Amino acid sequence: MTKYIFITGGVVSSLGKGIVTSSLASLLKLSKFNLRIRKLDPYLNIDPGTMNPAQHGEVFVTDDGAETDMDLGHYERFTGIISKKSDNITTGKVYSEVLRKERKGDYLGSTVQVIPHVTNEIKKFIKKDLKNEDFVICEIGGTVGDIESLPFLEALRQLRNELGKEKSLFIHITLVPFISSANEFKTKPTQHSVKELLGLGIQPDLLICRTEKKFSKDSKKKISLFCNLSLDSVLMLENAQTIYEVPLKLHNEGLLRKLNSHFALKIKKTNLDFWNKFYQKFVCLEKEINVAIVGKYTNLSESYKSLNEALFHSGIFNNTRVKISWIDSRRIKDFNKTQKTLENFQGILVPGGFGKEGSSGKINAIKFAKTFKIPFLGICFGMQLAIIESLRNLKGYEKSSSTEFGKTDFPVISMMHEWEKGKKIHKQDLDNLGGSMRLGSYKSILKKNTLVFKIYKKTKIFERHRHRYEVNYNYLKPIVNSGITLSGMSPNKKLVEIIERTNHPWFIGVQFHPELKSTPFKPHPIFNSFISAMLKFKSKS
Repeated sequence: MTKYIFITGGVVSSLGKGIVTSSLASLLKLSKFNLRIRKLDPYLNIDPGTMNPAQHGEVFVTDDGAETDMDLGHYERFTGIISKKSDNITTGKVYSEVLRKERKGDYLGSTVQVIPHVTNEIKKFIKKDLKNEDFVICEIGGTVGDIESLPFLEALRQLRNELGKEKSLFIHITLVPFISSANEFKTKPTQHSVKELLGLGIQPDLLICRTEKKFSKDSKKKISLFCNLSLDSVLMLENAQTIYEVPLKLHNEGLLRKLNSHFALKIKKTNLDFWNKFYQKFVCLEKEINVAIVGKYTNLSESYKSLNEALFHSGIFNNTRVKISWIDSRRIKDFNKTQKTLENFQGILVPGGFGKEGSSGKINAIKFAKTFKIPFLGICFGMQLAIIESLRNLKGYEKSSSTEFGKTDFPVISMMHEWEKGKKIHKQDLDNLGGSMRLGSYKSILKKNTLVFKIYKKTKIFERHRHRYEVNYNYLKPIVNSGITLSGMSPNKKLVEIIERTNHPWFIGVQFHPELKSTPFKPHPIFNSFISAMLKFKSKS
């Protein structure tokens, strides 16, 4: 029988609910349980696809083409379980479905209300698309006390009554701040947060207290007393050196023992060998490289979370500490300034992005990497700009551009109004930004005797896409004449998926997002090779 674990957060945002959820899921998977991990987001957007990454963070894309919250990326990285469209819901999706049913007449003239209609829809989402999983873990976005999350919390309260305590568990994550001037930990924020939950009819079964360092048993007793919990139901989670240390910390705090007790489980052994070895590799890294990520959303590293993690995974794979510097492309419009800014890096990466703003700085970074033979990786928009930069050096194509930047006589990059995926023709909804992109997993055919073929060691690959514009196949011949090898193409040979430079030791552009499939268990081969190339470049310079 499926059991449900609900994870909420209180006091402040950014406590790491997603990491705790992912770590718990990892421990359960390593204990041989089948599970699904879901995120309930209280914002009114249908999905985060049109939200500014500098405000919301990265948009994670699943194999089946869903634009989801970045926490689903954490779920995949910690567990290897592939997320689906049905694993992320927003208030916008809930209300859209309720209103659709109301217009259709499904409610038979009833007055449509938050209770029961909205809460019923939330409960239906939590239970849908399951195949006899042992556990369903649901993380509720936002902070307890926010008005937006009230319908979700009410739905969970109802579910607890329907399922019973033996099939459901509430974990609440709070902050226990340390006040240095008073030299003590303060438990009052946690008490108030739990009181807020109790006022909504939810008694947490476990408290996970985020803290800078371990607090005293007296503080733990105080939390236990005022939050109506047993002493061993209050767990401490102090700051970790890396997020991948959190499964070990939670295991050491006895999280699985509490689940054993609550659900009457029989967990014989949890194999933590991988996380122990991974952490030991992390603390004993012998080499170091510096990579520049040249982008527009560099003020918030969460905008490129999967990219950051993919470099970290492959760094561990190469026994190398990867030091990332985020370079705002809007500040390097001049090539001389670009050279001064980037001359001390062993690698340059231009990630995905949207819009003309900052594109000239990215093109300068690409030109610099090309000129000085520095390892370069262009992802999505980065690949498109690498093609534009290359063509602009070809006689007659100096004005090559993208229709994303406005009207141009040389639309090397343009919006394709239809493309093939399997036997279906997918058309772009040009009136709907949220429906105009190529999303999800697509097949690419690799050209033999190329760098990417050596990297992947196969001719057919599947990678995740998220982009609106494509390389215009009418310009494939001049692109090749400009010194580019089209090393990866769509099965119909119309869409460019991967490019290389023929006169460069390591210069690759990809239309897809390889970072979305990298995990600590299986670092992505492109990033493994990129870091290896940077190490070689460093040894020669």
